[in-house]
Amino acid sequence: MNKIKKMITNPILPGFHPDPSICRAGEDYYIATSTFEWFPGVRIHHSRDLVHWRPIASPLTRVTQLNMEGNINSGGVWAPCLSYNNGVFYLIYTDVKSRVGAFKDTHNYLVTATDIEGPWSDPVYLNSSGFDPSLFHDEDGRKWLVNMIWDHRKGKNRFAGIVLQEYSVQEHKLIGPAMNIFKGTELGLTEAPHLYKHKDYYYLITAEGGTGYEHAVTSARSRTLQGPYEVDPANPILTSYGRPDLALQKAGHGSLVETHTGEWYMAHLVGRPVQHKYCILGRETALQPCTWSEDGWLRLASGDRYPEVQVPAPMIPSHPFEPIAEMDDFDHFELRHDWNTLRIPPDSTWLSLTERPGYIRLHGMESMSSTHRQSMIARRLQALKCEAETCLEFAPDHPQQMAGLILYYDTQDYLYLRVTYHEEKGLCLGIIQSKYGVYDELLEDIPLELVSTLRLKVVVDQDRARFYYALNTDSSWNTAGEWVDITHLSDESPEYIRFTGTYIGLCVQDLGGTRKHADFDYFKYKETKHVAGVLETEMESLTFDGVEMIKNLKSLSIDLNEFREG
Repeated sequence: MNKIKKMITNPILPGFHPDPSICRAGEDYYIATSTFEWFPGVRIHHSRDLVHWRPIASPLTRVTQLNMEGNINSGGVWAPCLSYNNGVFYLIYTDVKSRVGAFKDTHNYLVTATDIEGPWSDPVYLNSSGFDPSLFHDEDGRKWLVNMIWDHRKGKNRFAGIVLQEYSVQEHKLIGPAMNIFKGTELGLTEAPHLYKHKDYYYLITAEGGTGYEHAVTSARSRTLQGPYEVDPANPILTSYGRPDLALQKAGHGSLVETHTGEWYMAHLVGRPVQHKYCILGRETALQPCTWSEDGWLRLASGDRYPEVQVPAPMIPSHPFEPIAEMDDFDHFELRHDWNTLRIPPDSTWLSLTERPGYIRLHGMESMSSTHRQSMIARRLQALKCEAETCLEFAPDHPQQMAGLILYYDTQDYLYLRVTYHEEKGLCLGIIQSKYGVYDELLEDIPLELVSTLRLKVVVDQDRARFYYALNTDSSWNTAGEWVDITHLSDESPEYIRFTGTYIGLCVQDLGGTRKHADFDYFKYKETKHVAGVLETEMESLTFDGVEMIKNLKSLSIDLNEFREG
C-alpha cells in the first residue's frame, strides 16, 4: 500500500519567531520564542507531532511579570528558555533595559506553572550578569542556571563566557559560586547556552558568530557539569555561513529535544532574505533531525552542517490543528493569540472589545516614535506575499489625530496608511514613512469628504508594499500611492543591530492628549500560504480512487516522487 512520506517544511514557525527553546512534556511539545518589546511576553507554540504547530496563551501577561514601558527598541524579552521537570514548567527570560554602547542591563527572571497555559507565577529575580539564561535539571534533582556573561571593559572580550550557578527551588534564588565553565571557540560571540545530559556526558550547546549571516551552533562536552568542556572537533554543527545559495540563512541558536519515540531534533532560528540580504519577516524557527555519532557527538541527520527546508518528521502519528481564521471580526471579549501590543498590556484604558460590540475601539495615545504608550495592536507578517485589510470609522478634528493600517518594525521604521484631519482638506488620507528614523510623507493627502466608513488594504510582495482604500461600502479599491520598498523593515539596519520583524497592525494616535478613538470593524490577513510544517500526511487508510488521489496531491503541493511503497 502506498503512503506519503511525512515531512516537515521549514520554517515551522514563519515570521518573527526567534531564539527557539524546545521542550517535551510527555507526548506534547512546546517551543518558546523571543518577543522583545511586544506584549504579552514570550510566544509559545504547541505540537503533538513536530509537524503541526499552534500558538497558545503567552505566559507573561501581567505588568508584575514584565514591565516594558519605556524599553528600548529590540529590548524587552530576549531568548527565553522553557523546560519541564516533575510536573512543573519552568520559564527563564531576560528583560533587556539597555543594549547600546558598552553596557547592557539584562535582568533575568524565572516563572513557573503546572499548566502550560497558566496561570504562571510572579517572577523570581535571578541575576543581571548577562543574557540568554537557561535552566538545566540534573539527574540528581539539582537545578543549574547558565547564561553568557557580559564584560563591558575596554580591551576585554565582551562575550566573556558561559557562567554556571546553582538554583535553589526551596530558597527561590541562586546559591553558591558562579563559575565560568566555557570561554567559547574561535568563532566568538558565545551566547545562548543550553545544557543536556546524554549517556556519560554533559553537552553544552551554544550560539556563536553573531546573529547575522555568520550565525552558528557549536557544541562542547564534559564528563562533569563544571567542566572542563571539550570542544567538538567538527564545529560548527549547524550554520548557513558560506552557503548563500541556501533558502534558510542565519542558522543558529539551537535547542534540543528527544521525542517520546527516541528521536532527536534541533530547533534553531533562520532568516529568509529578499534582495539577498533583508529579512523583512524577521528571524524564524526551523527544525533539523539529529543523530549521535559513534564517538558521542551530536550531528545533523543529513550528514552535513547546513539547514534543510524539507526534513523527515518523527515516527509519530499526525496531529493537525484547526488553522487560525483569516478574518477577525472582533466579536470576542479578548484579543486572539495572534495579536500583540507594544510594550504595554491591552487594558481598558485604551482598548475595548465591548464598548461597541463587533468592533475594536482604540483610544489614541502617543506617536509612533514613543517607547512608552502607543495605541497599537499588530500581528506578525508571516509570508513574503500577503495582504491585510480593515474597515475604519474615525472622525478626527485635528492634524494631531491619526488612525489607520501600519507596517511596523520599530519606532525608527514603519510605513503607515493613515486617516487624519487637514485644515483645508478636512478628512483626508495619506502615507507616512519613517526610514531609519527619517520622517517622510509619501503621498499628498487625498481628501475624503464625508465618509462614514473607510476600508484600507496593504499588499506585500517580497521587498515592496502598496496601499489601497475604498470609500464607504464601495467594493472597488483605489490605489493609494505607488509601490514602496520595505527592505528597511528588517534587522539589517546600516546603523544599528536589531532583532525583531515586521508586523501588520491597527493603530490610533492623539498627540494632543484628548484620546480620540477609532473603531475597526474587522481585520483580514491572507497570504500565499507557507504550509507551516507540513508535507504530509500518512495515507495508510485511504479509500478514495485514483482521481481523488491526484486532486489531493495537487492540493497539498506534493510531487508524485514523494510516494514510496508502504
